Amino acid sequence: MKEYPDVQYFQRRIQELEDKVDQLRLSRRVLMNLVEKVEKEKTFFMTRLEKENRRLHRNNYKYACWLLKKNRQIVELESKIKGQ
Repeated sequence: MKEYPDVQYFQRRIQELEDKVDQLRLSRRVLMNLVEKVEKEKTFFMTRLEKENRRLHRNNYKYACWLLKKNRQIVELESKIKGQ
C-alpha cells in the first residue's frame, strides 16, 4: 500500500506537535517548581520579617519605659532643686 505525501506530512506534523506537548509539560514542571520555590522563600522571608518586627516592638517598649523612668528622675531632681 502506497502512502500519500499528505499522510507523511501529517505524520511529521503529529510528531512535531507531540514533541511540543512534551516540551510544554517539562516547561510547566519547571515553572511549578520555581513557583513553589518562590513561595517557600516568601514564607521564610515573611517569617523573618515578623520576628524582626516583634523584636523591634519589644526594644521600642523597653526604650520607652527607660525614657519614662529617666524623665521621672529628671522631674524629681528638678523639684528637689526648686524645693531648696
